[in-house]
Amino acid sequence: MIATQNLTKKFGGFTAVDSVSVEIRKGSITGLIGPNGAGKTTLFNVISGALRPTSGQVFLEDFPITGLAGHELFAKGLLRTFQIAHEFASLTVRENLMMVPANQTGEFLWSTWFNRRRIADEERANRERADNVLEFLTLSHLADERAGNLSGGQKKLLELGRTMMTDASVVFLDEVGAGVNRTLLKTVAEAILRLNQEQNYTFCMIEHDFELISELCDPVIVLAEGKVLAEGTAADIRANEQVIEAYLGRKAAKSIPLGQSGDV
Repeated sequence: MIATQNLTKKFGGFTAVDSVSVEIRKGSITGLIGPNGAGKTTLFNVISGALRPTSGQVFLEDFPITGLAGHELFAKGLLRTFQIAHEFASLTVRENLMMVPANQTGEFLWSTWFNRRRIADEERANRERADNVLEFLTLSHLADERAGNLSGGQKKLLELGRTMMTDASVVFLDEVGAGVNRTLLKTVAEAILRLNQEQNYTFCMIEHDFELISELCDPVIVLAEGKVLAEGTAADIRANEQVIEAYLGRKAAKSIPLGQSGDV
């Protein structure tokens, strides 16, 4: 679904992503882990169009997308969420979903005069789709609540819901578990798994909770200092001494197994 070839991003003299070549298989949930500062979010930002690469290429189903802007990638079905949720706080939960579909007739001034029936039909369809998404995510009881009043976990669910309001083919999730309590995290994980299995979504997710990564992801890619350190199943990664050392340091790595605390 996604492939990068020698992808590099530099900020002055600092190389945040260093010649990274990875593949994200269609229909997979791929985990991306690594110590703080490993280049994970920068890699996401380059692939999703928020940053232009210094060099290298990105492909979406063999089509070159290097340097395309976020809105162009959105139109091609490549979406992402953020570590800190970006909801429209003053709008309701339902309205946050309804505004996602692109090129709505009501967005154009002249249409508000001459295409009122078409606008009403589109809004009716978007409302129905939004309500179906809310039911899927068990958020129906919050449909009319202002999004700014949601808890951190509910906002993460809402971000996931926005990806369901369009024809997404691949979704990048940036620390979907950050700040989410264990009960809601289970709901988020179940939603990701169902979208993958029932609607064939392809996911790539940055996550520090290795328990969540182990539950959802195959394969798992490890970044360290901007480079790919290892790739394999969660069990392979847990047993990889290079990965343990990258997280814990040489001395600690000898005595503490990766994932003992559930956090990477």
